[in-house]
Amino acid sequence: MRRPRGRQRTAFPRKDQNPLKPNPVYFFGTCLIESFFPRAGEAAIRLIEREGVPVRFPAGQSCCGQPAYNSGYPDDARAVARQQLRAFPDDEAPIVVPSGSCAGMMKHHYPGLFAGEPDQALAERFAGRVVEWSEFMAARLGVELEDRGAPLKVTWHSSCHAMREMNVIAHSKGLIRQLSRVELVELARERECCGFGGTFAVKHPAISGALVTDKVDDIRATGAERVIAGDCGCLLNITGAIAHRGLPIRGQHLAEFIWERTHGS
Repeated sequence: MRRPRGRQRTAFPRKDQNPLKPNPVYFFGTCLIESFFPRAGEAAIRLIEREGVPVRFPAGQSCCGQPAYNSGYPDDARAVARQQLRAFPDDEAPIVVPSGSCAGMMKHHYPGLFAGEPDQALAERFAGRVVEWSEFMAARLGVELEDRGAPLKVTWHSSCHAMREMNVIAHSKGLIRQLSRVELVELARERECCGFGGTFAVKHPAISGALVTDKVDDIRATGAERVIAGDCGCLLNITGAIAHRGLPIRGQHLAEFIWERTHGS
C-alpha cells in the first residue's frame, strides 16, 4: 500500500488536544488491505489526514496474528503479535485499524495471549491504544462529511467482530448517514455471518457457502447498487459470491466509499 499524501486542514477540536497541534496516530494496514484492497487503506489514511491529524505507517508492521490464534497455535500467534508490539512504540499514539476483525484481535485478545509472558504489560498498553477506524473518525474526530456524489442506494454488512467485539456499527452507519445523497437500506438479516470467518471458510466450505448465499440473497433483496463493509475479509467473500452469480452489485470498504463521495470537499 502506497503512503498517500492527503490535503491538510485544521483538525476537529478535541478537549484534550490543541487543534493547531494535533497528536499523530499510527495506522495498522492489515494483511487483506495490503494484498487486496490498497485503495481502502489509502483512503482511510487520507481521511484522517484531511482532518489535520498526522498519520504514521510503520514499515515493520505485518499480520495481527489472528489466523494462527484462531487455528490453535498460540506460540506462532505470539511471535507475529510481538512484532506488532515493537512496530508501534509510541505509547501516546492511538493505533487506528480499518478492520473490526484485526482491531478485535489486537484490543481484546492480545492481553490474554501474552498473560504471564514478559511482554504482558506492553501488550496491555498496546491493546488500550487500539481503535477501529470508523469509531476514530466519528467519535474521536467528530468528522463532518459533505456528500459530493450522485444519488445512490447502498446497504451495509456488519462483520461479526465489528458488531460483537468492537461494537462500532453505530459509528460506521453514522458516517454513511451523513452522506445526504446516499440511501442506506438495512439488511433484514444483518446480524448473520457472511460465512468468511478466516480459516472457517477453508475448513467448512459447505457451511461457508450456504451462509454467503443467504447473505447475498439478503443484499440483493434491498435493491442496493452497492454493499459497504468495514472488514475486507467479508468483502472478499461477499463480492466473490456476487461475481459468481453475475449480479450488478459492487462491494466497497467504508473508507474508500467515503473518500469517493467526499474527496472534492
